[in-house]
Amino acid sequence: MGKGVRVLVPATTANLGAGFDCLGMALNLYNVFDFELGSEGFTAAGEGEESLRASSGRLIYRAWQAAYEYRNQAVPPVKINLKSNIPIGRGLGSSATAIIAGLFAANYLGELALDDQELLLLATEIEGHPDNVAPALLGGLVVTANGDGDGQRPALHYVVLEPPGELQAVLAVPAFELSTAKARSVLPKNVSRQDAVFNVGRAALLVAAWSSRRWDLLGKAMEDRLHQPMRAALVPGLTQVLEAAEGAGALGAALSGAGPSVIALTLEEQAAAVSEAMERAFSAHGIDCKIIRTTPARQGAYLAD
Repeated sequence: MGKGVRVLVPATTANLGAGFDCLGMALNLYNVFDFELGSEGFTAAGEGEESLRASSGRLIYRAWQAAYEYRNQAVPPVKINLKSNIPIGRGLGSSATAIIAGLFAANYLGELALDDQELLLLATEIEGHPDNVAPALLGGLVVTANGDGDGQRPALHYVVLEPPGELQAVLAVPAFELSTAKARSVLPKNVSRQDAVFNVGRAALLVAAWSSRRWDLLGKAMEDRLHQPMRAALVPGLTQVLEAAEGAGALGAALSGAGPSVIALTLEEQAAAVSEAMERAFSAHGIDCKIIRTTPARQGAYLAD
């Protein structure tokens, strides 16, 4: 048996309403990847296993290869086994876990000495945007912004904010997939100044409220005009689910990433009522959904002991 490693990578929720393509948060729900050098092959079990097997682990292998090529090293054969705990195609960062796992394992097994900035840049090149891969790698709530770079690779600025212990995350996960490409296709190429200013203010308010524990401001801070109104046509009942969550006591609610999942942030005493309200609201529009109750995660990708 060759040298191996087990990597755990968290689910993520991007945007949190107004922070389109610049805010993302890790969740305490992890995919588990086993890598073994010296042979080839891919197996998958758990959430979306048939789709994952059909993919043959392409995204994981792409990231694995990218890390070695970045260091101009030969890419060794590797066997990968995935235990999937994160629903795929639901806006919970399943593709980001694959990318981060491939890079993370290659960095460890290949002794490539890539730092977080390099890993994040490589992951963003593969994913196309940093809002999911950043918290998958780093944990916490991550604010990202593109920099000027060196002419070859773009730079990324990021700040990690630790999640507070009192917050709960309630996920309403509909029984259908929605691709990021389809969710992006309905977005306008231009937005009004009024809507841009609205979202800038709300995204800034969210970071300020998070940092100062002003949970009374989260509902307003998670409002959005740049993507959720357009994506509502792709997620039956979205508006009503968001309203139901807040009506049941959620501090704030938003479409998770590109959707179709919806995330509500709550305190523990409201979590059960919020869960039931979101499930009922989706059901009223003929949508079955699964409720996942979890918490924001401090821990990003890590190696199992």
